[in-house]
Amino acid sequence: MKSLHLLAALAVTAILAGCTTAGPYVTNISSDGRNGLNIEKCAVKMNAFMGTVSTTDCTSQNIRLSQGY
Repeated sequence: MKSLHLLAALAVTAILAGCTTAGPYVTNISSDGRNGLNIEKCAVKMNAFMGTVSTTDCTSQNIRLSQGY
């Protein structure tokens, strides 16, 4: 019974340690054509078990720029 609990604890630890997320980071900055900027941000998710890296949780934001006179 004790070894079953140890095995379950190791399995949970392996599952939690298998995926990591970093971000958000800026993926794109572009002009909106109306004196502003479009900013796109995403996070990166790495799955160590599958050996894959994917982009997740993407958001877009518009920032209006002023002349500053």
